[in-house]
Amino acid sequence: MKPRITVLTIGVDDLDRSVAFYRDGLGFPTEGIIGTEFEHGAVAFFQLQPGLILAVWPRESIAHDTGLPRSPASPTELTIGHNVSSKQEVDAVMETAKRAGATIVKTAADTFWGGYAGYFQDPDAHLWEVVWNPDMELAD
Repeated sequence: MKPRITVLTIGVDDLDRSVAFYRDGLGFPTEGIIGTEFEHGAVAFFQLQPGLILAVWPRESIAHDTGLPRSPASPTELTIGHNVSSKQEVDAVMETAKRAGATIVKTAADTFWGGYAGYFQDPDAHLWEVVWNPDMELAD
């Protein structure tokens, strides 16, 4: 298997609320909710960077599509890392997320490994880490 991750799909309880958070609060580009003509089809896609999309899809629809029973959310199962270029940018992104309605889980601070990071949860409790890694060069 070649690693070709192109879409990260996260389950949400309220699709409209999630679209508002990511589009209006964080500024992620999207065409909005599509697929409403299909039962269990409503979804929204956000272009994160070339070749990588974030999809928000109702948890009920994911359960239906996979055949798995719906289970409680568990924020510690996965974190989404958002790398930035400086400590100041970490602070700015954390503030943007807070204004958008995110819950700040861990205020940004120096890390044990020499970076700087903080954590927030989106309205559906998905955990995002905003991180500056001094050993990682980011392409624009």
